[in-house]
Amino acid sequence: MKQYLALSLMALLLVGCASVSPPVEDVSTPPPSPPPAEGQEVFAPVEFPDPEPEPDPRQETIDSLLASMTIEEKVGQLFFARCPGNDYGGEIAAEYLLGGYLLFARDFKDKTAQEVQDQISVYQAANHLPMLIGVDEEGGTVVRVSSNPQLREKRFSSPQKLYKQGGLEAVLADCREKDELLSSLGINVNFAPVADLSTNPGDFIYDRTLGLGAEETCEYIAAVVAQMEADRMGSVLKHFPGYGDNADTHEGMAVDERSLETFQEEDFLPFQAGIETSNGTSAVLVSHNIVTCLDPDRPASLSPAVYRILREEIGFDGPAITDDLAMKAITQFAKEKRQSPAVLALTAGCDMVVTTDFQTQIPQVLSALEDGSLSQSRVDQAVRRVLDWKYDLGLI
Repeated sequence: MKQYLALSLMALLLVGCASVSPPVEDVSTPPPSPPPAEGQEVFAPVEFPDPEPEPDPRQETIDSLLASMTIEEKVGQLFFARCPGNDYGGEIAAEYLLGGYLLFARDFKDKTAQEVQDQISVYQAANHLPMLIGVDEEGGTVVRVSSNPQLREKRFSSPQKLYKQGGLEAVLADCREKDELLSSLGINVNFAPVADLSTNPGDFIYDRTLGLGAEETCEYIAAVVAQMEADRMGSVLKHFPGYGDNADTHEGMAVDERSLETFQEEDFLPFQAGIETSNGTSAVLVSHNIVTCLDPDRPASLSPAVYRILREEIGFDGPAITDDLAMKAITQFAKEKRQSPAVLALTAGCDMVVTTDFQTQIPQVLSALEDGSLSQSRVDQAVRRVLDWKYDLGLI
């Protein structure tokens, strides 16, 4: 009996010991490393450097070009000159190292497509850098190419008329046909679309606009810019900051006294729509109107305040182009100031000058660089934007 009780007690003790869980090792905090022994070398953790950024071929190309260009070459790139004539346009382009030629109806009159192609090829071959070859082919009242029946049987219709007939679908079909024709001739920039707002048939600019409000115009501008980009055709949004109901600046000065709120809530919007759609293939053309809420003293194309708005508020970092500096609105102002219109425009912040008078203006820009009234950094900034535009259009 005593032996039985002893065995039972031993069994109970064994069961109790087995039911007690073993202590759990705390692994949340690793044990501290023992201090290094005396004389033992301590190694720091290995740090790997950040990977080198991938090279940007666009940036490398433009940097290389800029570094190789002379002052004369840089200044020439800032001129989108009115073509002086078919007979010696190539020689002039080579002499002044021009960035581009803007062609007008006289450059297409009575010519076949082959003759136009051959003439543009002469211009391109004469210049060491590919040229921008531009034209105003808006449709409607402004047509340079389709005014010649040998190039197109009928003139291109205005976007306003097309939109009324078939909405955006009709506008874009027309845009595709237009881009195809211009490209086939050697033209790479169309000075369109018109981003101005006007719903009053009495306005000077009305026939060239969509003729509708901001919402419809924004949709139209974005769609056309996207189509032109798909067609590899450069676009030019005009006439910033918005023409409104102003008079024709071809004939003299126009003063716009509308409020800044009006521009912010209406006129700026189509330009923003086009800029946000574009991936580098669009420029913005600045008008000659004096917009008093932005700068009461200077035409917009010569106003630092207007270019500041375009850059900082609208967010555009592409090429800003002047309207033709040969217009009376500018020639009158420059005469009063006794200054070069091109120097005034470039100093204000424009990147490319449109002018007939480039043979006079280019030497004046070079002189302004020499005397310091126009800075080298401003010129380099402008040239870079022009070269970027050419690169994005596939010309460089």
